[in-house]
Amino acid sequence: MSSTVASPLPSDYLTSPAAGSRVSLFRLYTLRVAYLVLALGLGAMVWPSVINHTNDTAARHGPQLALLAGIGATAILGLRYPVKMLPLLLFEVIWKAIYLIAFALPLWAAHQITPAVAEDIQAVLWVVIFIPLIPWRYVFAQYVLERSEPWK
Repeated sequence: MSSTVASPLPSDYLTSPAAGSRVSLFRLYTLRVAYLVLALGLGAMVWPSVINHTNDTAARHGPQLALLAGIGATAILGLRYPVKMLPLLLFEVIWKAIYLIAFALPLWAAHQITPAVAEDIQAVLWVVIFIPLIPWRYVFAQYVLERSEPWK
């Protein structure tokens, strides 16, 4: 008597001709780890300031805190839909890379890193944990090689 366990993935999921445009089960779990880290990290670091803020904080950092809180809250959807939420992780990597290259690097080169900037750089550098978790072949196949959706 042979028993088989039903898989949530189709049997041809990794072996079909379109396998290059698929993400393995392992990658789905690594993506979920990335979304969990993002949601928990921003939840712990940003949401307390969103919930309990002063008018000064609202005036100085309101848009930044709201954006980061929104990213953290949206990352929760990535736990359920890890592939569909890939643009969120890409946005996270891209904005942090822009900050590091366009702002932090010139300040560092000019020896003008203040304690506040150093703290920002330290927080932004956490992006490196997402880089190996993103399925870059899939991203390239899906967002670069794939034909675009029709304009009409």
